[in-house]
Amino acid sequence: MPKAVRSLPLALVSVLAAPSLLAGPPGDCDNNGVVDAADVAAWYACFQGPLSPPGPGCECADLNGDGVVDMRDLALLQQLVLAGAPVQEAELAGLATTIYPYFEHVNAFNVGSPVQMAIDPFLMPGLVGKNVHIYVVADKSAAQWGSDPALVDVRGAPQSFTFSGASIQANTVTLSLGTLSANGGIALGLGYDVVIDVNKDGVLNGGDVIDGLSNGIGLHVLPDLTLDGPLATSSATYSGGTFLGQVTVWPTNLAALGPRPLVVISHGNGHQYTWYNYLQQSLASYGYIVMSHQNNTVPGIESASTTTLTNTDYLLANQATIAGGALNGLIDSSRIIWIGHSRGGEGVVRAYDRIFDGAWAPQNYTLDDIVLISSIAPTDFLGTASSNPHDVNYHMLYGSADGDVCGCPNNDVPQSFHLLDRATGTRQATYVHGADHNDFNCCGVNDFTGPAGTEIGRPEAQRVAKAVYLALIKHYVEGHQAAGEVLWRQYERFKPIGVAGATTVVSQFKPNPTTSASFVIDDFQVNGSPNFSSSGGAVSYNVLNLTEGLLDDNNTSFEWLVSDPMNGMTYARTTDYSRGVVFDWTLGTDRFIEWAIIPAGRDFTPYRHLSFRACQGTRHPETVAVLGDLVFTVTLRDASGTTSSMRIDAFGGGIEEPYQRTGYGVGAGWQNEFETIRLPLQAFRFNGSGLDLTNVVAVRFEFGTSYGAGRGRLGLDDLELTRE
Repeated sequence: MPKAVRSLPLALVSVLAAPSLLAGPPGDCDNNGVVDAADVAAWYACFQGPLSPPGPGCECADLNGDGVVDMRDLALLQQLVLAGAPVQEAELAGLATTIYPYFEHVNAFNVGSPVQMAIDPFLMPGLVGKNVHIYVVADKSAAQWGSDPALVDVRGAPQSFTFSGASIQANTVTLSLGTLSANGGIALGLGYDVVIDVNKDGVLNGGDVIDGLSNGIGLHVLPDLTLDGPLATSSATYSGGTFLGQVTVWPTNLAALGPRPLVVISHGNGHQYTWYNYLQQSLASYGYIVMSHQNNTVPGIESASTTTLTNTDYLLANQATIAGGALNGLIDSSRIIWIGHSRGGEGVVRAYDRIFDGAWAPQNYTLDDIVLISSIAPTDFLGTASSNPHDVNYHMLYGSADGDVCGCPNNDVPQSFHLLDRATGTRQATYVHGADHNDFNCCGVNDFTGPAGTEIGRPEAQRVAKAVYLALIKHYVEGHQAAGEVLWRQYERFKPIGVAGATTVVSQFKPNPTTSASFVIDDFQVNGSPNFSSSGGAVSYNVLNLTEGLLDDNNTSFEWLVSDPMNGMTYARTTDYSRGVVFDWTLGTDRFIEWAIIPAGRDFTPYRHLSFRACQGTRHPETVAVLGDLVFTVTLRDASGTTSSMRIDAFGGGIEEPYQRTGYGVGAGWQNEFETIRLPLQAFRFNGSGLDLTNVVAVRFEFGTSYGAGRGRLGLDDLELTRE
């Protein structure tokens, strides 16, 4: 029996099974082959009151064949309409917010935290007034749903709820107060689908709404990412010769798991390859093979890159004998992750660059086998052409209190962010306030350099590192959807539960512009005039002191000088290409900057987020005047003049104030800290805003007391629409 029929009540099944003289199915009064809202209208035209027989041409209105057209027929017709309707997919799971848009649809939740769902009645008017059952079910793939559409709520029973037409706030439902399990083993948590069972028949079928059908898991509950995983581990320390000393950690039950991805760790100058057990143990306990090797850092970056290249090859070539053959045939050489620290952090980038340029040919792996590179506080000795991540997935972990690779303005070498901004693939950064250079290994000297009381210490810094590396590898190597949110959502609102609430982490995220098909509104790389965007649209503004240029502090001091508008920018050296814009506003007058959208880019509906990165200007008078997160408002305007506005702190904090480190000139405040803000485009339509996302003509950033902070100094880059 067809699924739509199988799921209907028995009374309705008997109607469907009965022979019909009509051309279409029962209830199809207009004979167009489908039962829909037009047939409901036709039924009302036939309805003459209780117990009235069907008139001429209205035979179809008597669905149960009892000779009269009454409300029992309407109830059957409504179920037929639902049965004929497709299952609707929508984002449902998320968390309420205190300001517009009042709800954030997300995928990832920490174990023990509340889980909610919401619908916007203006976007889903068909649900208004309906009493439904809401299910949280174990995640199923689309194929599994097709073969088994039964709804089984993991909480024991579904919730009954009646949707209203008032607002998204009135249609927000708490699904769990923290009782959903995250015990998914090495899968990193458990996934669930959320279903609105509109006809309350306990089956996913026509007219129901689901979060988690073809768009992946509806919601995912994550465990504490700072704790080791469920697998026991084994290790071996061995050497293949000069600068081929290695320590490898792997899951003890590796043979049962089958081939697993390989993580390679390259230490920094003065460090030891045995200093990263905390990270090796964490990743191996989740099913990865993690090798840390001797790194030849003293001669410099070229030799460091060589030892990364040769040690990776050595392990792959000798897996039959290393550790008695425990790894033999069980290393997935098509999924390799390189992590490097300090000179090793630049070394892993240089190693990739050498393969990319054809200057090095590995024997047992290829360029495409390197799926992720991460640098911990990398140096930049070799510069633009040689230390370049190119198109690989690239990540950087960096501490604001680093006393070695410090980000100081007087030297290009310790300015780590150069490498990040050279990456042309997906790139992201994790900037940790109060962490120093050696907090990310076990045994290096404490070189903390920052204000008293802000040092987070090695154990806390390593909790941040373990969480971010587990999320990175799960996301980029295994496609874990929820793990990706750990990497880009505002840390104030969503951080791993093992990380202290007071720990500040600033994140950057930019998807690969080629594979994600983003639409760049303005990245300041072309059309150097501030009056035109890089996409070709006009830019208007009345913010103060707007300057567009290379993201390079042009002197040796962080002290604010009018002659150095890019003060604190450590994202480019003079041979680099990363550009942006800076401006400010002060008390007394609201200000704005607005980008006109070119006709070819006005349909925002193919995209999911409006994304940009922004930073406060360190030691600038408008920054110093009010230290704290900087907040402003983003407004979209469509062709009819309808607008919808959202403050950037709707889903967490604003733009973080610079870490208040001193040195290199008068004042407090270290290098500018870009962080990425991603605003969901559909949320601009909530609560009946009326915004037409198919024809957006302008994006406007608004500043001042009417829109957030009354004063501030802002750097801005990478304004774009992203799909993922």
